[in-house]
Amino acid sequence: MGDNTTVTVVVAFVVVLLLVAVALLVAGLYVIYRYRLPLRGIAAMVGSFAYLISPIDAAPEAVLGPFGMVDDAGVLTIVAFYVFHLIKARRTNMPMGKAAGIALRDTARSYPRNRPGRDHDSPR
Repeated sequence: MGDNTTVTVVVAFVVVLLLVAVALLVAGLYVIYRYRLPLRGIAAMVGSFAYLISPIDAAPEAVLGPFGMVDDAGVLTIVAFYVFHLIKARRTNMPMGKAAGIALRDTARSYPRNRPGRDHDSPR
């Protein structure tokens, strides 16, 4: 009973990982074609996908179990923000060089301080 259970769990785990990989690949291809992503965005997505399926990790899953996926999630999150800013730049016709270096502080700085109907200098 122990041998069959172990094999079943391992096969189920591999199938789930393959389904997640296929879903990420399909989502990535959709984003590439839908938003006409530049080459640097495609390279970032391919690199993160390669890191995700690579057996070489900063925190290996074989040793740390589910906690080993934290670095994979971090890489995917960073690439998702990067691609989001590239898409945002393309939609607003921002130069791609600026979009590659965009950070939260740049986004906050570009927010309009003086909104219509509100005077920031007057007391409340």
